[in-house]
Amino acid sequence: MTDSPPGSAFEVRPLSGALGAEVRGVRLAEITDEQFAELHRLLLEYLVLFIPDQQGWPADSRVAFGRRFGELEVHGYLPHLEGHPQIQIIDSEQNGKIPIWHTDMTYQANPPIGSILQIVQGPDRGGDTLWSNQYLAYEGLSAPLRDLLDGLTAVHAINIPGLESRAEHPVVRVHPETGRRALFVNRAHTSHIVQLSRNESDALLQFLAEHSTSPQFTCRYRWTPGDVAIWDNRVTQHYAVDDYSEQRSGLRVVVLGDHPVGDGARWKAYEPRPGERYAPLRINAKESY
Repeated sequence: MTDSPPGSAFEVRPLSGALGAEVRGVRLAEITDEQFAELHRLLLEYLVLFIPDQQGWPADSRVAFGRRFGELEVHGYLPHLEGHPQIQIIDSEQNGKIPIWHTDMTYQANPPIGSILQIVQGPDRGGDTLWSNQYLAYEGLSAPLRDLLDGLTAVHAINIPGLESRAEHPVVRVHPETGRRALFVNRAHTSHIVQLSRNESDALLQFLAEHSTSPQFTCRYRWTPGDVAIWDNRVTQHYAVDDYSEQRSGLRVVVLGDHPVGDGARWKAYEPRPGERYAPLRINAKESY
């Protein structure tokens, strides 16, 4: 089944009811302005796109394609392709195998708006990646709970050797291009909700972590070497399944982000009562792919 726009040369096959579509009929190394505009429109609609059979994609072209979306990041701790610091090497044998639901780098003040990942080597079976639609996760909550979340902010943090960062973002962000609201917390990097006590925050974040990755909000992709995924980091989470033993490696380009915007906090930061212990940050996770 396809859902190709009239007049489009692309073949578009949605992968689930929630998000994700496979796109055929384009070579990313030779993409035209018109094709890119259509690909961008499809990305806003499906949130993650999969473009098969992109073997032999030159490094310079890969960087140029990423820059169509915005400036590219030079990552702080991941290895990169020689001569191309914007192209990160993600390797299961070099600390690139950390399965946990997350949104990339939300511990930054301006998290990435998106990522472009090509798997170049993978196992015969296993190593799939799942994505979750955070529009639907937000919209699937009751009106009173959505109203509460709209007025909260959360601290996102990371603390590992060579990388320590933290930022405060709205729990619900508004997508700058679509205007839709999405949950913006994740199990890997969200430390606590600023306006709540630690116990309240832990309980609410645990519920949101489970709710936001419920099966009805997800799609799953089975990689073949050469496949490329492009996803909107602002409104998705993803999870790399660790069910393989062979080497799995890929090349990733990350597009620098915008500042998450929501309604803003409606309450002051929670202040512990005299004698109340407020637990420190417990964040130490890295991104997986």
